[in-house]
Amino acid sequence: MINRLKEFFTRESAKNGPSKHSPDELHIAAAGLMIEAASMDGHIDESEREQIADLVGRHFNVGPDEVAEIIAAGEKKAQDAVDIYGFLRLINTHFDEAERVLLVEMLWEVAYADGVLHDHEAALVRRVTGLLGVTDRDAGSARKRAMTRLGVD
Repeated sequence: MINRLKEFFTRESAKNGPSKHSPDELHIAAAGLMIEAASMDGHIDESEREQIADLVGRHFNVGPDEVAEIIAAGEKKAQDAVDIYGFLRLINTHFDEAERVLLVEMLWEVAYADGVLHDHEAALVRRVTGLLGVTDRDAGSARKRAMTRLGVD
């Protein structure tokens, strides 16, 4: 896993089109964006950290050790990133529509994880949604699924 993470950090983001990516790339990019969403209100709550770990484990079918590695790599990428556009460029270049919609749903789950949707978190998710080319309809459905899953009204 460590070697795959190292390869990800050194690999150029341009590849051979959609679906030509390793699972680690999606996992790390998704974790990085979720960490960005969680930190938009100035701090990352424990409930947000737990939600990110749950999402990574559940959606990417990885064990606790890999979850920890993916989140650590995502945190490093998020800290090193000047903006979110590196994540978005990678995702738009290599991930299909279903993966992008799933990512939006995951971001909504993180935004609602602490029980309070902050304006900055919502703005980031809406901005990411548009930049990923996810339709308003798909984004609305993703948000509703996230809210239902978390029991948020």
